[in-house]
Formats: sequence, structure tokens, C-alpha cells
Amino acid sequence: MTLPNFSLDGKVALVTGGSSGIGRAIALTFAEAGADVAVCARHLPALQKVAEEIHTLGKRSLAIQADIGVKANVDSMVDRTTREFGTIDILVNNACATNLHTPLVELCEEDWDIVMDTDLKGYHLCSQAVARLMMEKKKGNIINTSSVSAVKPETLIGAYSMAKAGVAMLTKVLAVELAPYNIRVNAIGPGLVRTGLTEHYWSEPGGLDKIKLSVDHTPLKRLTETRDIAATALFLASDASSSITGHTIFVDGGWLSA
Repeated sequence: MTLPNFSLDGKVALVTGGSSGIGRAIALTFAEAGADVAVCARHLPALQKVAEEIHTLGKRSLAIQADIGVKANVDSMVDRTTREFGTIDILVNNACATNLHTPLVELCEEDWDIVMDTDLKGYHLCSQAVARLMMEKKKGNIINTSSVSAVKPETLIGAYSMAKAGVAMLTKVLAVELAPYNIRVNAIGPGLVRTGLTEHYWSEPGGLDKIKLSVDHTPLKRLTETRDIAATALFLASDASSSITGHTIFVDGGWLSA
């Protein structure tokens, strides 16, 4: 049996939400696997640091400030990446916004729009723009970040849960529509991972108790790390997963199964 090929040599990847946490881990892992990587987020200074880290790994890098909920920003981001690198082989939709500690009956329209524009509409806009390029060359790979919250509702982050459920269905629809063009589309559903998005759990009153409860409920008895998500993304981006499309892989230590 031939060993599976996880190399991304010669590939170009675009990672949204790439300035920290899961996005940064994926971008650096892809660079280590041989890809040139463009990273996108709202805040440029942190992005530039990630781009520098990618460059130190011997790969070309690009930092692009953009709000993926705005079509003009997305079109500009895709255009700049293709002008710099020539193409986009892999798109990782990872940018994220969430509403913290707000019941749905109290959630204002503005906060709802912020979550939906980034976590669902933005994924559609990015996929739409990049898929058109991939369709021309009849090859490509799109990876979306969903969440365990997409299938197990959690209180106080209802809009986020609904957006991530939408991402799971977006993944399935795109996988079917783009399969004739040899474009694969999959999603990753992380469990609790320590990132800027979840940092409040480590500082708020009672937060550490919630973390302990989550770990105790997890069969593997540990939190998921950003490297766990990045390794799964590499598998999905590589030829090792060449027959997998339309699926969400949950990386949660077994939390959903318990």
C-alpha cells in the first residue's frame, strides 16, 4: 500500500480569519506542507505577523485586510491573491464572529447581522468568488469551519449556532454543485478550543468550572488544540482525502458522542 500524500507543494491557499487561533494554525501548517498562503482578517498588524511566520518557513505569503461580509472586500481579496500568486487552489473559510452571553429574545438586529454576515454570508461570498476560479481549471478544495454548536444547541450563542448549522448545509450544497468540476468541499466542526474567541471562559467568573465540565464530559479527557484542527484541515486539503466531499468532521475529543 502506498502511503497517503499530505504534501501541498505548489498549491496556493487562502485562509480567512488567519490572524490568530485556528486560522493561524492552519495557515502555518499549510505552509509547512509546502503551500504559499494568503491570510485575511479585519486587523492587519496581527495578519502581518502571521505572514512573516509563513515567510520564515520558506513560502510566499500575503496579508490582506478584509471584511468577508462585504462583497467588494471579498472580490478585492480574491483578485489580489490571484494577481500575487496566480491562482487559488485551497480556500479555508474560517473567519468568525459570535454573540456572547445573549439570549435570542434579547439579541439585537445589529448583533445578529454581525454574526450572520461573517459566519455564513461571508463563507458564501468567499466560496462563490473562489469557486469561479476553481471551476475554470476544474480542480479545487474548499474547507469551512463549522462547530459542534451546529448540531448541539448551546444557550446564549444562538445566532452563532444557527450560522454554523448553516455552514454545514452550505458545505453539502456546494459539494454537490461543484463535484462536476472536481472541487471538493468539506467542513471541520471543532469542540472547545482555546482561542481569542473562547478566551472569556478562562477569565470570567465560573469559566474554569465550565471548562472542567466540558473536559469531564469529553471521552478523551482533554481540550481540543488548534494543532488538532490544523491537522484535520491538512488531511482535507491534501490528496489523502481525495474521495471525501460534503462532510463535516467533528474534532472534539468525542464530546458529541458522550
